Amino acid sequence: MDKPAPKTDYPCIILFSVISVATLVGVPLFAWAYGFTTLDWVMFAILYMASGLGITVGYHRLISHRSFDCPNWVKACFLVAGGWALENSALRWCSDHIRHHARCDQEEDPYNAMKGFWHSHCGWIFIKSPYRDEKYESKLRKDPLIMWQHRYYLPIMLSGLLLPFVVGLVHGGWIGGLSCFLLAGVCRTFLVLNSTFCINSICHMWGAQPHGKDDSSRDSWWISLLTFGEGYHNYHHAHLRDYRNGPKWYNFDPSKWLIYTLSKLGLASNLQRYQV
Repeated sequence: MDKPAPKTDYPCIILFSVISVATLVGVPLFAWAYGFTTLDWVMFAILYMASGLGITVGYHRLISHRSFDCPNWVKACFLVAGGWALENSALRWCSDHIRHHARCDQEEDPYNAMKGFWHSHCGWIFIKSPYRDEKYESKLRKDPLIMWQHRYYLPIMLSGLLLPFVVGLVHGGWIGGLSCFLLAGVCRTFLVLNSTFCINSICHMWGAQPHGKDDSSRDSWWISLLTFGEGYHNYHHAHLRDYRNGPKWYNFDPSKWLIYTLSKLGLASNLQRYQV
């Protein structure tokens, strides 16, 4: 059978290009001309953590792997925060990730590391995959909250960019709004995107494989510093449903600490755990 021809996703290319140019060119120029305020940096830190954990805890461990359960309002918060990362709706993100684990390092793997660093890092998002299959979405589509976020993904996504602008506007007028938008909106989005992409690329190319060599997954502790604990990727591939990516107490894994803290507050239950 002939390989299906992939189609180029031009809107995605344009959006990613605009964010990249604005971050790499616009942010330094604005910093040189006006500088950034303490408020800008505080908003940057808050939104980086919120959107990053929305992906790692919400999209990844809660929805893709069902590593724990939580009340619907907590899930909704994670879905909104994950939407702020501009990495697509949970329905699309999680179905792609489920397919990645099911077909890792094979043609159907959306971010197949066998195709090289560029493809696995970000090149794959510029292609409308011909291998997207409804079977990877079937369980996700039964969740009303996931479908709610999918339907309203655009306004949720835009709210993550509008929020820092409004906060900056109130604090410092139009220049303050632009300042906070560039740093806590655009630059933060660029960094969260690329930190997530590092899991797909670096953690499938360089690092240790102490938990098995059935696929290309690697452990990289320093990537965990950027991704709230997602760098222990070889362990994750070996034990998909474990709510921890870093199983040892000393592993830097803020995502597992947040899930554990939620469980102690009665806001998370049924934590999945592999006995190391």
